[in-house]
Formats: sequence, structure tokens, C-alpha cells
Amino acid sequence: MARILITDDAAFMRMQLKNIFESLGHEVVGEAENGQVAIDLYQELKPDLVTMDITMPEMNGVEAVKGIKKNDPNATIVMCSAMGQQQMVLEAIQAGAKDFIVKPFDQERIKQAIEKIF
Repeated sequence: MARILITDDAAFMRMQLKNIFESLGHEVVGEAENGQVAIDLYQELKPDLVTMDITMPEMNGVEAVKGIKKNDPNATIVMCSAMGQQQMVLEAIQAGAKDFIVKPFDQERIKQAIEKIF
């Protein structure tokens, strides 16, 4: 079972992900509505996995990945993107993200991503 921090500026997306992770037996330890909150919560909660939306106000997902990785090079981060964000997904992977999940979320794809990582 993984301890997960969910990052997305849309509350309904966070809720959807939380429901999927909990149904797969994982624990959601925190939720962040932007990249800066994700960095702060990562330091406090030390989750096993962070899901990171790409497009958010204040600080986007790529910048947040860089910020988390600077503090913890071993952090495990999975990007969540809408179709058409390939360039930003590529930047996030280069910054250290392990995988990406495309919205709308598919429980089987999320399960595969987690199993590949852990």
C-alpha cells in the first residue's frame, strides 16, 4: 500500500483520483491545489507517490516536479495530463517524473502505473 499525495487544481479531479487510489487499497495522505502547496506538503508528509497535474495556477506541475526533486531526488512522481500536453509531459519526465496518466482517469491504467513503479 502506497501513501499518496494528489496534486490537481480541480477538486473533482482530486476526489476522482482519491476514490480510485482508495479502491485499490492505497492511502491518500494529502491533497494539493497547486505546485507550491505540493512542494510544501511533500516536505511535511513524505508520501511514497505524488500525482501531479501539469496545468495549475501559481506553479505548474513541471516546476513542482523540479522543486520536489531538488529536495528529494528519490521522490516518485506521476504526471496527470490532458491530451495535447505532450511537450509538458516530456519536460516533466526529463525533470524526473516516473510516468504519466492521461485524463479522464482510467482505474486500470492507474493500477498499471502504480504496479510498474512499486
